[in-house]
Amino acid sequence: MDSTRFIARRLKFSGKIAVVSIAVSFLVIIIAVSVTSGFRREIRDGISDLTGDIQLTPLDMDYIGEENPVSSEPSYLPKIQSIHEVRAVEPAVYRAGILKKGDIIHGVLFKGVTDSPAAAAGADTVKLGVSVPDRLARLLDVRPGDKLLAYFVGENLKVRNFNIVSTYEGIMDGSDEMIVYASIEDLQRLNGWEADEVSTLEIALDPASRNSVTMSRVANAVGNIVFEEMSDDDDTLLSTSVMDRYPMIFDWLNLLDFNVVFILILMTAVAGFNMISGLLIMLFRNISTIGTLKSLGMTDRMIAKVFMRVAASTVLKGMAVGNAVALAFCLLQNWTHLLKLNPENYFVSFVPVSINLPWILAADIVAFVVILLLLLIPCVFISKVDPAQTVRAQ
Repeated sequence: MDSTRFIARRLKFSGKIAVVSIAVSFLVIIIAVSVTSGFRREIRDGISDLTGDIQLTPLDMDYIGEENPVSSEPSYLPKIQSIHEVRAVEPAVYRAGILKKGDIIHGVLFKGVTDSPAAAAGADTVKLGVSVPDRLARLLDVRPGDKLLAYFVGENLKVRNFNIVSTYEGIMDGSDEMIVYASIEDLQRLNGWEADEVSTLEIALDPASRNSVTMSRVANAVGNIVFEEMSDDDDTLLSTSVMDRYPMIFDWLNLLDFNVVFILILMTAVAGFNMISGLLIMLFRNISTIGTLKSLGMTDRMIAKVFMRVAASTVLKGMAVGNAVALAFCLLQNWTHLLKLNPENYFVSFVPVSINLPWILAADIVAFVVILLLLLIPCVFISKVDPAQTVRAQ
C-alpha cells in the first residue's frame, strides 16, 4: 500500500467550517449553471416557437398591408430542408390588427400558422379560432369561449369576430409585442391571398443548434442558397436569424453567462481560501507528526502529498453534498415552478432550471482543480518544519 495513503487514512480534517463552505460554494455554482442554462433554453425555445430561428422574408415586408405575398414553395425549398441543422420549414401569415373590448383598445400582431389553434385545443370545429397570450387575456378580461373583436386597417377597414379557444404563456408577455395565433387559412382569406401565398417562411433548427455560432452560420447558408438557386419565378427573400430580430435579449443572455463565470470564480475562491485556513490549522496541529515523518526519511513532497490527500477527500465530500442539494433543488423547481419571476423583467414567469450534466461536471472539475492548486500554498509550511526541534519538543 502507498505509505502516503496509509497515513492519510489516519489523519482527520477537523475544519468543519471549511467543509460547509465547500458544500455551499458548490451548491451556488451548480444552481447558477442550471438556472443560466434554464434561461437560455426557455428563452431560445420560446422565441423559436414564436418566430422560428431563421426567417425568409420579402425585402419590403409589410405587417399592415395585404400586398406582396411570397410563395410558400419556392424552387430552392428542398435544398434548405436538406441542411443538417434544419428541423422544419413552416409558412406563416402576419397581419397587424387592433382589438377592442369595451373601452380598451390594444394593437396586436396576428400570426397565421398551419397548426390551427382550434385543432390544437381540441376544438377544430370552432370557426375563426385564436389563441391569445395570458397577459392580453388578463388585460382584456377574456377567457376561452369568449369573442374577440378585431379591426384590420388596409385599403378597406375589415372587421372579424374571432373565437378564443385557448391562451398561452408567451415568452414576450412582458413586452408590448403580443402575438395572437390564428389559422393560416383564416388570415389568407382576410388578405385575399391564395393557398400558396404567405408572409414569410420560418425555419426551425434542432434545439442543439440554437446557439449564436450555428444560427449565424445556417442563416448565411440559407441566404446563399436563396441567392444562388433562385429562379426567375421565385420571390427575392432575405434570410435573418432570430438574433438579428431580438439582439437585446441575446445580449442579456450573454450577460447572464458572464455572471455565471463571475460566480464560479468567486465561489471557488471562497471555498479555496476556507480550505487553506483549514489545512493550515491541520498542519499546525500535526507539527510533531510532520517532524517524526521527516526524521523517518520522508521527503517534504511525500508529506505534502499526505495532507493533500486528506484535503482532497474533504473537498470531494463537500462537493458531493453541495451537488446533491443543488440537484434536488433544481428538480423541485423544475417540477413545481415554486420560485416565480416578473415576466416584464425576465421574459418568463418562473425561475427556469435545466440540469445540464456536461456543464455541471465541467464546473465541478474546474472548481476542484483550482481548489487543490490553492491548497499547495499552505504546503510550503511543511518545508519550514525542523524535525530536530519538533522531536525535542515531544
